[in-house]
Amino acid sequence: MNTSSQIQKHLEDNFTKNDIIDLRQEFSRNGLVKVPKLVPEEIKATVHKEILRLLDDHTERRDITLETTDNTPRHLNIVKSDTIKAHSPMLVALRENDHFLNFLGHITEETLHPEVTEDEEFVITRQDRPGDTHGWHWGDYSFALIWIVKMPPVKAGGMLQCIPHTYWNKENARINQYICDNPIRTYSFVAGDIYLLKADTTLHRTVPLTEPATRIMLNMTWASERDYGKLSLQEDDRWWENTQASKAHQNAT
Repeated sequence: MNTSSQIQKHLEDNFTKNDIIDLRQEFSRNGLVKVPKLVPEEIKATVHKEILRLLDDHTERRDITLETTDNTPRHLNIVKSDTIKAHSPMLVALRENDHFLNFLGHITEETLHPEVTEDEEFVITRQDRPGDTHGWHWGDYSFALIWIVKMPPVKAGGMLQCIPHTYWNKENARINQYICDNPIRTYSFVAGDIYLLKADTTLHRTVPLTEPATRIMLNMTWASERDYGKLSLQEDDRWWENTQASKAHQNAT
């Protein structure tokens, strides 16, 4: 049985109509839903091996603050989208798999479009130093699927914090006001977790690491129909792709 057929059978065997309704409601309410059983364990293990291999061969460090998110910090290691595309046909095929996308579309109640800017299709991140974080931010595109490969214990940080139903104005992000005006939900994860995020309307960050520990994840991104033509995509704030982006300011941990 090929990978696509494996995914199709796995989804049919593991999710009932009622399961999908529950996932849809949770996603609509919270902007995030965990789906750790999204793929068979052998496929998940292969994804994790690919991520670790790419990190071993292609890691770049980023230590910046970003103007378009009120100068929140990014302290982490990354593997860029174009590198992942060039060196992992398996991840490319998985991200574009029709059975996979159709299932996620049942949760989002929208079509997930693979056509995003090339630098947004994927990113791998590793946080491993005290102070490492992906500070408060939104995504430029609507949908992100996060694969957790390694997660530190809660006492070391690295959890995800979210404020759903918020909106990114790159000229005036108002992040501290959103924090004051809304409850913040904090999620812990374990290795092997997968979650779907409404990235463009869920303000989120990773809690900074408080000790040497390792947090590794892969982000796959898709667009909704309304993402096309967004003027915000023209901002020079793509810090992961361009170390000289004008809205990103270099600093040290």
